[in-house]
Amino acid sequence: MNTPHPPLDGLLVIDKPGRDDLIPAPIEEPRPAPGEKRPYRGLLSSHDVVARVRRWSGQKRIGHTGTLDPLASGVLVLCLGSATRLVEYYQNHPKRYQAVIILGAETDSYDAEGHLVAHYPVPPLTAAAIDQALARFRGEIEQQAPRFSAIKQEGKALYTLARRGKAIDAPTRTVTFTSIELMEFTPPARITLAIACSAGAYIRSLAHDLGAALGVGAYLQALRRTAAGDFTLTEAHSLESIEAAARAGRLQELLLPTGERLPLPGYRFNADILQRFRFGQTVILPDAACEPERQLAAARDENGVLVGVIRRLGAARENAGWRWRAEKWLQ
Repeated sequence: MNTPHPPLDGLLVIDKPGRDDLIPAPIEEPRPAPGEKRPYRGLLSSHDVVARVRRWSGQKRIGHTGTLDPLASGVLVLCLGSATRLVEYYQNHPKRYQAVIILGAETDSYDAEGHLVAHYPVPPLTAAAIDQALARFRGEIEQQAPRFSAIKQEGKALYTLARRGKAIDAPTRTVTFTSIELMEFTPPARITLAIACSAGAYIRSLAHDLGAALGVGAYLQALRRTAAGDFTLTEAHSLESIEAAARAGRLQELLLPTGERLPLPGYRFNADILQRFRFGQTVILPDAACEPERQLAAARDENGVLVGVIRRLGAARENAGWRWRAEKWLQ
């Protein structure tokens, strides 16, 4: 008889494997001819990673807080058990990446896993010229998503429609690149960037658009996420170590507490106020502090343990302060 797995609650920070081309290698490596698909080479999607952790842990309730393309490696944060109720609040945290971009060619997916669609000659370039081209992408910009992306059109992911040869209307969104630093330029055509950006920014699109700005075409060869919000590679676990911990019954030791580093301002409440929130009552608080766009805050007990997420409804008429109500409760 199979031994049931104990329930697990918390956050698991993973160092997702990807295409490891961040170490310089010859760029004259074989590339697919026009119309030929580069082999997938067993790269894992974020959903593949979730499936593996679900199988090893025996937990059904697992979600990720932001996907990584199969090509990309690095920080992927999973929520297990009760923490899955917080996925939506982690998805908006900013990201940091290290990216390798190759000039002189374009692919239909904007990365090294797509069909090669064009070659261009690369004239002699300087680091200063590249940095000048990068300047137009720093700050808040309008960015078009790649045709091969998970964004939905008529209920289908764009990559599904693109593979079927369907017409694609890739949306444009406002994103912010807080910083784009040229770490290295290896003439004639290899660029390494350090990037800090908002959630929703596509590094593949940045690579493609940079190639257009330089007039030489470009695609993303490798990508490594070095941070997602306040979660970094220094605390990330390899899939091998996660599997070993699960087999030894020690997976709980790798988990961070539910609500750890939740990117919301927080309040600590006594048991009486928490009980009112739990029963769906409106509570008046004197402080207006909350997450600006969604008007949210984290509710914690007197020991700092997260018990729920509350929403600011508006100013109180009778007393000075603001009306709040529980939006999501964990206990």
